[in-house]
Amino acid sequence: MSKTQTSTYTDSALSDKVKDFLIRFKDKHGVYKYVEEIDEMMPKNSKYIIVDYNDLVIEPEIEVIFSENPDRLFDAFSRAIKEALQTRFPDYAEKIKDEVRARLINFPLERSLRQINAETIGHLTSVSGMVVRASEVKPLAKELVFVCPDEHQTKVIQLKGMDVKIPVVCDNPSCKHRDFDLKPESSKFIDFQILRLQELPEDLPPGQLPHYIDVTIRQDLVDNSRPGDRIILTGVVRIEQESVAGVQKGHSGLYRLRIEGNNIEFLGGRGVKTDRKIAREEISPEDEKMIKALGQSPDVYQRLIDSFAPHIQGQSLIKEAILLLIVGSNQRLMGDGSKIRGDINVFLVGDPGTAKSEMLKFCARIAPRGLYTSGRGSTAAGLTAAVVRDKTGIMMLEAGAVVLGDQGLVSIDEFDKMKPEDRSALHEVMEQQSASIAKGGIVATLNARTSILAAANPMYGKYDPFKNITENVNLPIPLLTRFDLIFVVRDIPTKERDEMIARHIIDLHTPQGTNQKSVVDVDLLTKYLSYAKRGTPNLTKEAEEKILDYYLQMRNVESEDMITVTPRQLGGIIRLSTARARLLMKDKVEEEDAERAIFLIQSMLQDAGVDVNTGKVDLGVLQGKPRSEVSKMQLFMDILKGLEGDNKVPVEEKIFVQELEKSEKFTEDEARNYIRRMLREASIYESKPGHYNRV
Repeated sequence: MSKTQTSTYTDSALSDKVKDFLIRFKDKHGVYKYVEEIDEMMPKNSKYIIVDYNDLVIEPEIEVIFSENPDRLFDAFSRAIKEALQTRFPDYAEKIKDEVRARLINFPLERSLRQINAETIGHLTSVSGMVVRASEVKPLAKELVFVCPDEHQTKVIQLKGMDVKIPVVCDNPSCKHRDFDLKPESSKFIDFQILRLQELPEDLPPGQLPHYIDVTIRQDLVDNSRPGDRIILTGVVRIEQESVAGVQKGHSGLYRLRIEGNNIEFLGGRGVKTDRKIAREEISPEDEKMIKALGQSPDVYQRLIDSFAPHIQGQSLIKEAILLLIVGSNQRLMGDGSKIRGDINVFLVGDPGTAKSEMLKFCARIAPRGLYTSGRGSTAAGLTAAVVRDKTGIMMLEAGAVVLGDQGLVSIDEFDKMKPEDRSALHEVMEQQSASIAKGGIVATLNARTSILAAANPMYGKYDPFKNITENVNLPIPLLTRFDLIFVVRDIPTKERDEMIARHIIDLHTPQGTNQKSVVDVDLLTKYLSYAKRGTPNLTKEAEEKILDYYLQMRNVESEDMITVTPRQLGGIIRLSTARARLLMKDKVEEEDAERAIFLIQSMLQDAGVDVNTGKVDLGVLQGKPRSEVSKMQLFMDILKGLEGDNKVPVEEKIFVQELEKSEKFTEDEARNYIRRMLREASIYESKPGHYNRV
């Protein structure tokens, strides 16, 4: 079919041809697909039908016009649908006659944002990207009615683009008036919105800034996608004039590209360029079968843990915790409108070279919605939300990382390198699950139901086992207590383990790599996790008892080894056990889930919650000073106070040390060291050589 022949169709002949196609087309099941879609328009009150490009293959004459003159073909589709609709629902057809249109899916010519250039102007294309900004919805004029002082009406129909020509003469030939007023109630307007589409992080060439393009969308596409969504947009590339300084308005030769959206499809979690997933995280029936089969297999829990970052050897406890974090627990809504957090936060602190960042990266990659940021490059505005001024002068809210990752997770690497004022933005996100901002006249509270997975290095390079965690990590204590699990990843040389890791790393560099049979495919893992997130398991009586016993045992004040746990830890245990039941696709949280959650909390306490002075588990460590420290200091000060008496006599070191030894909490060396330490901390001072007083 040569091009000259295709364009010989008149507009009406073309729409007849399209109508013929719509009425006659049968899909592989023998169903008249488009006839059914048109029949459903009225009951659904919709103004469009979705046309699959793959169905047009049997009509090469129509298909060719898409690449030549897409606007003409979309008009033909609108007319054809309208005519087909008129025979069935004439009233409805009359009512929506100006708004009927076809939306095209599966258009094969997919370009990246970088390939949209001057050659593509006027052509139909589809691009994938991430929505980073959305303007408010505004009305756009479709047909304007002006009236002159004698009440004669003059119609102006806006065909393309944005500019409207105000009429010069009245439609009534005998009327000589030249001034006109707009009559909004008889004019027609449609919804209009501008999105900003940015390149997907995985499509970004190294060392380049991400490109973005503004997209205009109208009618029922507005408010369809929100900032943070990954979409495939099909539309026609247009240009609009850009003003240049020093050139009078409207005479500039410089234009900028814009896409006029025709249809939006959603990419699933991480869409590769080749496979197209419609809907947010749609799981097809075949996938569901595979997921259910995987969920039924006996060793599914271990397999899932092994499939998480299989290129990292060992660390199965941390991998298990991260899987539980991705799945999360269900958020509970109370009757009075308050919410109980369901997201789990995990913090990894440890020696360099223990693959912390690698786990964070992998986690952000397989999570149904995950973002990765690094400490130095993140500001408070970039994490929560920023207020930007649009080129039209309107203040717009731009969502930051935790808002874009709503109902997903955010991995923050180099957590210790963040500026303290930026880190403080996370206090609210981690407990209240929202980000509040008040800037530039915009006061808003945005949802940030995000799990946070953070990693930090210890202050002195390597983790010092003789110091408590708060002295090892330079983080504010209120932030530390908001993490459900804290893992200390230590790099301790042991012969067998080192050999295993070394062999594993060397294997990664051999051609066969790590092709373990038990590992679940990455795509299936993502689908499994997003499917598991739908579950809402409830606690059974046995699990409740188990959790309660453990909590009360930890809170027991009388016992020698009492730990100062807070209700936060209790919430953490419940969240972890619910997440485990969700991960195993159970509808009840059973005793074993509670046991596993308690085991995770216990192992964290053995790791990070041990008071190094006494060797006992003490959560006071995470909240500032361990109890042993507090009681020792109290004793030290009490003895000094007793020796000083009321007249504040200087106390000789020898006598002081003897008294401290008598208390049986200090040996002689310890006592002398403690005196030096208190001097350094300026709690006591040397009033004359070898004599001390309280400050």
